[in-house]
Amino acid sequence: MKNSPILGLTVGDPSGIGPEIVCTATRKIEGTRDCRCIIYADERVIRQSMPCVHETRELNRITDAADYTPGKINYVEVGSIVQDYDFSKVQGHCGKAAYDYVERAILDALAGKLDAVVTGPLNKSALNLGGKHFAGHTEIFAHLTNSKEYAMLLTGGALRVIHVSTHCSLREACDRAKKARILKVIDLANEAAQALAGVDTPRIAVAGLNPHSGEGGLFGREEIDEIIPAIEEARARGMDVTGPVPPDIVYMKAHSGMFDIVVAMYHDQGHIPLKIVDFMGGVNITVGLPVIRTSVDHGTAFGRAGQGRADDSSLIAAIDAAILLAKRKA
Repeated sequence: MKNSPILGLTVGDPSGIGPEIVCTATRKIEGTRDCRCIIYADERVIRQSMPCVHETRELNRITDAADYTPGKINYVEVGSIVQDYDFSKVQGHCGKAAYDYVERAILDALAGKLDAVVTGPLNKSALNLGGKHFAGHTEIFAHLTNSKEYAMLLTGGALRVIHVSTHCSLREACDRAKKARILKVIDLANEAAQALAGVDTPRIAVAGLNPHSGEGGLFGREEIDEIIPAIEEARARGMDVTGPVPPDIVYMKAHSGMFDIVVAMYHDQGHIPLKIVDFMGGVNITVGLPVIRTSVDHGTAFGRAGQGRADDSSLIAAIDAAILLAKRKA
């Protein structure tokens, strides 16, 4: 246990299911995973969720991983929630707290106190209402780690999908599909698949942007002008890259085992197939950061918060991914 990876788990928005699934997930994996999970939250947030999931473990407030005690809820008091809050509501102070938990965990990871950060779900409306104007976790991590070249990767079931663009309009996503960005995401896909799949030369499929991958320019020139040149340069660097594969068949091919990872051109092109395949077991990973970050692949589920009915499968999968990545990095 002393040399096990240290994971910082942020509970996300206190009003959502995050605090509940952090409690149930850490309880379930106790003694079955080689890791030490430290929760980043406030004591009042943890205590408010404990009765919902019949949590009886003792709380252990710590300032250093050396204070970790197996069998207890080990947590870092962030001190953000100083007033009452309700479950299942968009509240600015809860959005700010979710940000504060992530910020504290990132700073500790950058300082070498954590081997990985695993994030619970936050609510983007509450986040912005709380004065933190970010599109989501990915952008927060990029900002606080001063990272310029990063990408969102989803893994679930037999699929791994990495995105050229994510939180932007579909019109803007088309404009972002440029050779330099696509090539960088192929690089990140190669590195990530090496770690996740454990292969030296991952088989990478690059999806087209347009129907039928543009049909030779009939349905758009992005494949000809941007995507194919990026693929050719990646191949010249020795990577195993196929494409552009028509987006309506690339996931079927990847799911059948033909590819180790798919480069998607925009948010929904990658998210929809992944969530169909493994909605509750999906994991969100931000690649290209100086710290390891994995996350649940779902939202705050306000409709279930405070009821003890939340599914912690995605969080457990995110913990497992963090352990894997931390050990391979070490």
